[in-house]
Amino acid sequence: MTMAQQELEQTPTPNEAIGEQLRRFRKARGLTQVELGKLINYSDSLISLIETGERPAPLKLLRRADKVLDTCGALELLYWSTKSSTLIGGFLAYLEHEGKATAFKIYELNVIPGLLQTRGYASALINAAARRGEITPDKVSERLNVRMARQAVIYREPAPSFHVVMEESCLRPVGGPFVMAEQLRRLESVASLPHVKLQIAPSSLGADLPTTWPFMLLSAPDGAWMAYLETIQRGYVERDDESEIRSLVRTYDWLQTQALSVADTLSLVRKRLKELDAMFPIATATPASWMKSSYSNGGGNCIEVAPGLPGVLPVRDSKDPDGPQLAFGTDAWESFITGIKSGEFGSV
Repeated sequence: MTMAQQELEQTPTPNEAIGEQLRRFRKARGLTQVELGKLINYSDSLISLIETGERPAPLKLLRRADKVLDTCGALELLYWSTKSSTLIGGFLAYLEHEGKATAFKIYELNVIPGLLQTRGYASALINAAARRGEITPDKVSERLNVRMARQAVIYREPAPSFHVVMEESCLRPVGGPFVMAEQLRRLESVASLPHVKLQIAPSSLGADLPTTWPFMLLSAPDGAWMAYLETIQRGYVERDDESEIRSLVRTYDWLQTQALSVADTLSLVRKRLKELDAMFPIATATPASWMKSSYSNGGGNCIEVAPGLPGVLPVRDSKDPDGPQLAFGTDAWESFITGIKSGEFGSV
């Protein structure tokens, strides 16, 4: 048997990978299969079959286990990663390091970094990729779920440090005024976390911006730094070329000194948010424009929507028409409906 054949045979299946990770988390918490089963309301026999890779793990079980085992969504991320066939080459290798990193230094161009995106903003970008033919429409939900599940790393304990430098173009509107305003509020919220620093590199730097490609630097638990870079076709994890990594570290240090301060960055985000708030079209929804959603359940729990507004879909309780309204970005609403159809939220 060749070495390549041995490595192929030793590669775990997706079910085995998820089962092994579940077993590790369970044992780290000092729980037996019986004890975990009681906490998440599943049988210990099913947990045993999942841990050996003999049965696929239901998403609902993994979400409950993530909560009980305090894994910051690691099991759900692994689930979507193994299910997804839409990730560019090299990205799965990066995800293995992302969940273990103790520090992040992120430089991004044109779009908000994926770890900081709202669901509506991410949905707008991913649906646009589908319209361009980069992914098939049936893969939109998979890619979106991977992106959302990754964000649990921000709230992991102990928390890794995050330093993000975004070029000012990242603040350009995406998905309509509601979606972008929601995204800016997300930036404002994340920037308040003690382990997160957010800076904007102003467009006035022009040719002095040191690179035309975004990149990310990650510190491993042993203190070693690695880099992740992407082209349109694939992603690359760089660990061995020390000179390349040192060069990127120097570039990042230069960016930090040239970018707006953390306080000035937050002021700019709030300024853009104020401008977008003035554009909100929610007030233009008239009573005549409301209609019952086809996804009301017919059992008295009815919702109404007001379609036709640019980039936003207001939603309200039909039994309380004068009550509060929720406003979804249209892409986020489509993603939500897709999730209902696929059973992502369970039975209703």
